[in-house]
Amino acid sequence: MALTRDFKDTIVERVNRDAQFAQALLDEAATLFLNNETETARLILRDLVNATIGFEELAQKTEKPSKSLHRMLSQKGNPSMDNLAAIFGAVRTRLNVGIEAHSVKLRSKQKIALVSAN
Repeated sequence: MALTRDFKDTIVERVNRDAQFAQALLDEAATLFLNNETETARLILRDLVNATIGFEELAQKTEKPSKSLHRMLSQKGNPSMDNLAAIFGAVRTRLNVGIEAHSVKLRSKQKIALVSAN
């Protein structure tokens, strides 16, 4: 008997019982994309698609072959902005949530160093 569970199975079960967790994954994927951490964002989005809409239904909604969608959301994938918008839109619709982006002003390194010195 295995003592560990498959990570993907754990994500699917958690998303199915915790809507806030699913929203947090979507939020994290969007934030990572906007902060140029695209590889991690694609993998989180892939897990979220698997746990919610599934690649076959996503293929129907986006009018893209499911194999292409799998490649887009792989570690080395390179989806276009149009395809990303379609994927985010389908997942957002499934979760019945909206997405808002907000910018925040970052502190300069010099200010951080001065704060740390005090």
